[in-house]
Amino acid sequence: MKNKLSLMTLLVGLALLVTGCERPSFQKGQNGFRGTGMVNIQNPRINADKEKVNQVPPSIGLAPAEGDKASKVYKNVQVLGNLSQAQFTTFMVSMASWVAPNEGCVYCHNPANFAEDSKYTKIVARRMIQMTQHINSDYKAHVKETGVTCYTCHRGNNIPQNVWFKDVPQNISGPALGNRNGQNAPAESVGYASLPYEPFSKYLLASNPARIQGNNGLPNGNVHSLQETEGVYGLMMHFSKALGVNCTYCHNSRAFSNWSQSTPQRSQAWYGIQMVKDVNNTYMTPLTKTFPEHRLGGTGDVAKANCLTCHQGVNKPLYGKSMLGDFPYLATTPAAISPKKENDMVKVAAK
Repeated sequence: MKNKLSLMTLLVGLALLVTGCERPSFQKGQNGFRGTGMVNIQNPRINADKEKVNQVPPSIGLAPAEGDKASKVYKNVQVLGNLSQAQFTTFMVSMASWVAPNEGCVYCHNPANFAEDSKYTKIVARRMIQMTQHINSDYKAHVKETGVTCYTCHRGNNIPQNVWFKDVPQNISGPALGNRNGQNAPAESVGYASLPYEPFSKYLLASNPARIQGNNGLPNGNVHSLQETEGVYGLMMHFSKALGVNCTYCHNSRAFSNWSQSTPQRSQAWYGIQMVKDVNNTYMTPLTKTFPEHRLGGTGDVAKANCLTCHQGVNKPLYGKSMLGDFPYLATTPAAISPKKENDMVKVAAK
């Protein structure tokens, strides 16, 4: 009897120890009608870590717009030449701190001749400025008035910490395993689920709708295959991890496929998907030949963006704090630079 009591005491003690592994307790917030299971669950411990990487750098203030234009003061200013010298130099210093705090200006420029385009990083940076202006001007349905800057993605790193490359074929075969095809290997990219861990090529690069729900089950009532379903679910797991939210942040739990019963965030997420596709196809992929080989992926492709690139674990990048007050010129696209001219500039730079 004593042994049984001792064993029971030990088991109870272990149970209490395990339940105490996640402290403080989870926080729950109602995100829809009661009884629908639309509850947003947050872990305060994880949120504390997210706060560290979502801090906005100190404001430097708005530089004066008066004075000579940068295009007249400096040579080879192809972008932002309409800024005053004060605005231009302030932005250059800021961009260096956002992207290359250790290297400084020489990360993009030849110190012997700042005007020349000998470094690929300068060509890429020029294109990324145009991309930022395009996002802030043409994708307000997603970024609203908060907008983005170089810091939104880079946060003091030469390469944003959250980018992706196309999946390298595994070529794993055998009587039992077959070709894993990216499955049955829990991956961080899909919230450690055993789902295809690189759903981005299909849904954030190619023009495929991430939509698989039907009113009836397989095989007659739904035209989508189980493999398609797994790919979309992998992308949804990525969304959840990237934004630090549950499925019910966008979907109504009793009518997942019904747009009219979904939250407003679902529409905003749809615009975000279109934005990321545009960024990857219009700005990143054309730069493939500009990057050196060591900066490319296993299939020779350039690094591309997904939701985690900007959001980094929170539903609003940098908790929704805008940096455009100090850099309003990043919120407008100069009319003089058309998309065609931008693409021509990239082609010339890649030669």
